[in-house]
Amino acid sequence: MLVWTELAQVPADFGPSVVTLGNFDGVHRGHVAVLTQMVADARRAGVRAVAVTFTPHPAQVHRPDEAPPLLCGDEDRLELLAATGLDAVLLVTYTLGFARQTPEEFVSRWLVEHLAARTVVVGRDVRFGWNNSGDLSTMRALGERFGFDVEVIDDVTPSAGAGPADADVPARRRWSSTWVRELLEEGDVAGAAHVLGRPHRVRGRVVHGDARGRDLGYPTANLSQDATGMVPADGVYAGRLRRVRDAAGVPVPEGAPDRVLPAAVSVGTNPTFDGTQRRVEAYVLDRDDLDLYDQEVVVELVERMRPTLRFDSVEDLCVQMARDVEDVRRVLDA
Repeated sequence: MLVWTELAQVPADFGPSVVTLGNFDGVHRGHVAVLTQMVADARRAGVRAVAVTFTPHPAQVHRPDEAPPLLCGDEDRLELLAATGLDAVLLVTYTLGFARQTPEEFVSRWLVEHLAARTVVVGRDVRFGWNNSGDLSTMRALGERFGFDVEVIDDVTPSAGAGPADADVPARRRWSSTWVRELLEEGDVAGAAHVLGRPHRVRGRVVHGDARGRDLGYPTANLSQDATGMVPADGVYAGRLRRVRDAAGVPVPEGAPDRVLPAAVSVGTNPTFDGTQRRVEAYVLDRDDLDLYDQEVVVELVERMRPTLRFDSVEDLCVQMARDVEDVRRVLDA
């Protein structure tokens, strides 16, 4: 998949294309359903399939104090978008200057002139241009003017018979990033995985912590505070640690030894030790020989085992940690 971060990178002869636009935070099952169908339609028509998305999230620019936590960072978002089969993604740097474009300026320059859009795929609630003044009727009018079709997609909801787990899905609720955030706020990473279509992930660099885990016999990989991916409710989780890049920044290839490792993951402030900083730290089961410092890792969260607790003594904590490891082992069959 081609990734462009500015219009000058788009080849002059690119197109024709089918284009969609959105934030695609989390690239959940609703996004995937729309994008894979769009890609299939583009293949049949012999055109390219392109997504236009934004960084940072527009809400972080217009309402930084109210912006929701992002489900994933740009690297994970692009990796997940690539898996849908898209030919290209235009990752637009979202600024107040960009937002001042009129709907016509945005469509004519970005979608028509550079991407040669033959079809633009949007939801019924699409908004674009200065003050969100452009809507579906605007897009249709611009399509008639510039010669592209507008395809409207309805909300994607769990369909009857989609799987046993869908039986408990609230009636008429659509797959959405908001739904995933609600589940993560409750610590329900299994429910979030059902909406996402994969385990939720947090990505960051492994940094030095307090070394208490090592002293207690459970050395942990502590993720940096600038890790990307919404951190779920405090607690202990069953998960997996995936090594992405080594300390020198070299990608760890698929199939490399110790690339994906079963882990017990702690999210919280370590209340037994009066901690105040929330941390994500992962203990790789049965391993005390790993040197993960400065490596980039992805922690995938599979199931919440229990909430964070404060223990009266270090001994009590160690007893519970041993139980946690065995519980995680059973969940992961590791």
